[in-house]
Amino acid sequence: MALPASDRSKQPDNRTAMELGAVLPLTAEVRGDHLFVGGIDMVELAREQGTALYVYDEADLRSRMSRYREAFAREYPDSGVLYASKAFMNKEVVRIAAEEGMELDVSGGGELAVAIAAGFPMERVHVHGNNKTPQELLEAISAGVGIIVADSRIEAARISQIAGELGRTQRIYMRITPGVEADTHEYIRTGCEDSKFGFTMLDDFAFKCVKDVMAMPNLDLVGFHCHIGSQIFALHSFDEAAEVMIRFAARVKDAYGLEVSELDLGGGLGVAYVADDQPSTIEDFARITAESVKRHCAELGVSQPRLLVEPGRSLVATAGITLYTVGILKTLPGIRKYVAVDGGMSDNIRTALYHASYEPVIANKASQPRTEIVTLCGKHCESGDAVVVDMPIQTPDLGDIVAVFGTGAYCYSMASNYNGQPRPAIVFVKDGEARVVTRRETYADIMSRDL
Repeated sequence: MALPASDRSKQPDNRTAMELGAVLPLTAEVRGDHLFVGGIDMVELAREQGTALYVYDEADLRSRMSRYREAFAREYPDSGVLYASKAFMNKEVVRIAAEEGMELDVSGGGELAVAIAAGFPMERVHVHGNNKTPQELLEAISAGVGIIVADSRIEAARISQIAGELGRTQRIYMRITPGVEADTHEYIRTGCEDSKFGFTMLDDFAFKCVKDVMAMPNLDLVGFHCHIGSQIFALHSFDEAAEVMIRFAARVKDAYGLEVSELDLGGGLGVAYVADDQPSTIEDFARITAESVKRHCAELGVSQPRLLVEPGRSLVATAGITLYTVGILKTLPGIRKYVAVDGGMSDNIRTALYHASYEPVIANKASQPRTEIVTLCGKHCESGDAVVVDMPIQTPDLGDIVAVFGTGAYCYSMASNYNGQPRPAIVFVKDGEARVVTRRETYADIMSRDL
């Protein structure tokens, strides 16, 4: 694995931190030369807590949850918003989601265990995954989760059997693959026909499976689910998915007499990772999705179902930043300028995995213009280990504190201990107070399971 070829045409943008627009968390500001978030000096926080360090703007996080809930309630009163916890999960963010009236999407036994430990209401939990183990299904049904999203006929049969053994009737959705090609990276496109997720619509397979699932005991098929991908800017993709799903529901009603009462259109709304990105707003997403469902239900004579969506990235990405300390400077004339930081692919694999882009600033020079193009490389034994590739930044010096914006989604969730690197701490900041909500790992933590 190696870095993409250096973009020799790229020029510094001379922007200061506060000129980076939509990538900034809600409470970001510059005082003197220092970046502040939540009323906290990021330079001082980095020196107190050490780096690499994940920092979340709690006001930003709560604001986005509130905007989602209010936008959908306004456009489609019979609706619900689930937090897709795979984007970022610890006990504190789950508690906040509960306080903000969210429902919760979990994938796998570990995420369910966190939800239980945080005291999240189980009736508001939906369980996802394309290969839930029998043990995970047992845990979910025993816990009393509201919905299990069945991903295959085999899984539906397992849910039926386990629910019967427990003397329960389990409410389920069927996940349908709608064949909608969302305009996003191929690795995070999940609604197309060639996907490991859901019941394919090819050769009428999903439609035929509905009858089979209806016949299974101990199941209550109350809804259909789809998810077309992540980091989607083109909202017409959601309209296409809604039309496919409502046509499917209408056909099921006509053929089998079952009118499902719930429709989950998944998540996937894109966010700004670089300053020039122009993603759609939460309010536009709610309006277009709601209008689409209402229109297609009216056209096809289907009762309007309860509408659910599952945002993850668009709730937490911008709320989070990562802080690093500059350790090495290395210039390869005519090739690249490397700025090595004390983290990398162990705390943010997305750049190596997807060639993701981020906006960096030097937190102790935040009012200064970004006059250089650098690659922020990590400390790991891989040539492709980088957090930011060929992006503008202020002139770096050893010991500077670097802030990388937009790292709130999928960085902590996908973090690793590669090269024995302890995972960073997580700090929530709000109204001038900083609180550690997940402590930094230690070497002892890394070895704690070794025998």
